[in-house]
Amino acid sequence: MDLVIARPEGLYCPAGDFYIDPWRPVERSVITHAHGDHARGGNQHYLAAAPGGGILRARLGQDINLQTLAYGERLLHHGVTLSFHPAGHVLGSAQVRLEYGGEVWVASGDYKIEPDGTCAPFEPVRCHTFITESTFGLPIYRWPPQAQVFAEINQWWQANAAEDKTSVLFCYSFGKAQRILHCIDARLGPILVHGAIEPLNRVYRESGVYLPPTIHAGEVKKSDPMMRKALVLAPPSAGGSTWMRHFGDYSDGFASGWMRLRGTRRRRGVDRGFVLSDHADWPGLLWAIEQTGAERVMVTHGSVAVLVRHLREQGLDAQEFTTEYGDDEEDITDTEPQSAEVLP
Repeated sequence: MDLVIARPEGLYCPAGDFYIDPWRPVERSVITHAHGDHARGGNQHYLAAAPGGGILRARLGQDINLQTLAYGERLLHHGVTLSFHPAGHVLGSAQVRLEYGGEVWVASGDYKIEPDGTCAPFEPVRCHTFITESTFGLPIYRWPPQAQVFAEINQWWQANAAEDKTSVLFCYSFGKAQRILHCIDARLGPILVHGAIEPLNRVYRESGVYLPPTIHAGEVKKSDPMMRKALVLAPPSAGGSTWMRHFGDYSDGFASGWMRLRGTRRRRGVDRGFVLSDHADWPGLLWAIEQTGAERVMVTHGSVAVLVRHLREQGLDAQEFTTEYGDDEEDITDTEPQSAEVLP
């Protein structure tokens, strides 16, 4: 029997009698990270990597039954040796390594391979079978260096401030917002954040991640001169809402891997799109898979069919795992045909 199989509740390890990122309530859950499509409420017991404990409690409640392990620490459960290894996605994100009967499987959760300073960088883990995400599993998805993207954000912010315009940047509340805060030039002006972002900033700071000072956007009056020089971070759901009236004359942008496609930016209706993702791009996925040395690859959520076909052409045993990941606001899927117009 396979070490991990698909069940209606989620990805299940029969030998260990637990689920990895279940989408329905179960008795024992092993959580790769705290995004809402991977960490859901209602489970009787949660096991996660220690750096993600604070985020899990902040999102699911302080009273959850949570056990944590340091990265690399091993736990033996029903004969299955389990350990967490950095995935480089967001704070506390982890790959799950399972060893049983001489077989080693690794479930990646979500991951990216470019370090950003806000979480432990991705660590390749050797295994026989690798369960990988494929959110951006199309050859058109190739990320520019993040230093280039942050330079573009800084320049946009500066240009707007010179015209007395507020810069409103839409980004996911958990992970992306903190990455932007950590990497932008905070000397350029005041930084305001939406109410959905600040509680998560607090957890990052308590975990030792440097974030510059931020101000709750609701505490600054529209008439305050500060507003016209500010960078405002807000979740995508705030776009088009009455909340935006607070900023008067503003320019808006969106930071996401989906901004790689011109049509996606057009549909979002924003002034600027910044190509910045917390997931691996196509070359990153292929590199990570190769580094595992796995001969068998199970592909979950995203452009599954394309990646499976490519891996089979490379001589690997590749299959699809049908899951319910990717339906959270943090992982908005906005795919287009492969012939879509790609931004230069």
